[in-house]
Amino acid sequence: MQTTITEQSRELPISGDYDVVVAGGGIAGVAAALAAARAGASVCLLEKACALGGLATIGNIIVYLPLCDGLGHQVSGGICEELLKLSVSDITEPLPNLHIKPIPEAWQKGGNLEERRNVRYRANYNPITFSYKLERLLLKNKVKIFFDSRFCTVIKEQNRIVAVVIENQDGRTALRCQAVVDASGSADVCYQAGEKTVSLSSNVLCGWFYYVENGEVRLCTMTKSLDMNGRRNPAAGRNYRGDRSSEVNDFLLNSRKMMMDTMAQRSQENNSQIYPILAPQMPSFRMIRRLAGRHTLRESDDRRWFEDTLGMTGDWRLSGPVYCLPLSILAGVRNHNLITAGRCISSAGRAWDVTRVIPTCAVSGEAAGAAAAFLALDKLPSFQDLDCRSLQTYLRRRRVIIDRKRLQNI
Repeated sequence: MQTTITEQSRELPISGDYDVVVAGGGIAGVAAALAAARAGASVCLLEKACALGGLATIGNIIVYLPLCDGLGHQVSGGICEELLKLSVSDITEPLPNLHIKPIPEAWQKGGNLEERRNVRYRANYNPITFSYKLERLLLKNKVKIFFDSRFCTVIKEQNRIVAVVIENQDGRTALRCQAVVDASGSADVCYQAGEKTVSLSSNVLCGWFYYVENGEVRLCTMTKSLDMNGRRNPAAGRNYRGDRSSEVNDFLLNSRKMMMDTMAQRSQENNSQIYPILAPQMPSFRMIRRLAGRHTLRESDDRRWFEDTLGMTGDWRLSGPVYCLPLSILAGVRNHNLITAGRCISSAGRAWDVTRVIPTCAVSGEAAGAAAAFLALDKLPSFQDLDCRSLQTYLRRRRVIIDRKRLQNI
């Protein structure tokens, strides 16, 4: 039985020419595009959905996790903090039914260390307004947004990506570029470009959704449980891989059934009328596939300094740990002008559960976007040729926290 078919070769129209192409419009992609544009690069951002924010908005995961180490010290800044403040700029008071919470007073102007030891620097926001604000922010900074556009593959010359192939309503076209940021959440660019990647199969059903019960809007945060290593709890049922289409389909179908069964059960138990009003519009996978970089961040790297550190992040689960994010976990190995951000970066074990969340996505996105702009504008052969000290100085001026002394605050 024939198992392959030959696709006819064709000329692809070039639909754009950019210094930096960012694949993925989640928080990591938004931060990368914003950082690259502010560094002076021409930038476009590809998003297969029709809104920005990824899981943070169209996935209804509305928790902007901490920017601090849990001991009262802020460890993440720059665009990460800017987006946190933006997310709740329309929030004046907590809304418990919607899980909305403004930034704690302790982390506003005038807060002191003792107060900050008792509450973490985080917030919960409205996903609809946050997505819109992200959109306006990118447009203000002259980022070209391609909605409803799916990344397909890359065109390479030796060890460099010279164009990214996309498909949308215009058909199949190519975007020429000097550098690419893979913020796809599933290392799609890395995979297509021939980078070594690692896939995880520990995803469990998850679906945060809004519903109306007796005329009152509520948010249900429904996630099957994992252990502290991100492995499946036997009681959570089946595992899913996000890099296999059949399992993505099963995940979506079973997540929606779980949502409807949960509402039916609640309706029966409370003798109430319940109507769903906003379900996730994407699969809520925790980790899908990531780059295998020159270095892989692990739990043992807690409070370890790297000379090529481009940002820092805390641990949203625990008080105390702080991780540096070096260029060596972001940059591609086989593709000299490819860099990753967000869930695509090279991290493993319990460290992946730290780096997959919003603050780390924003920090790594800003680092990747700025690095991509530096490479493109200076016409460097590869990310290994970057002057990391100059890049660090630039990022610090943008309020990114790159401070060895923060690792000693215990």
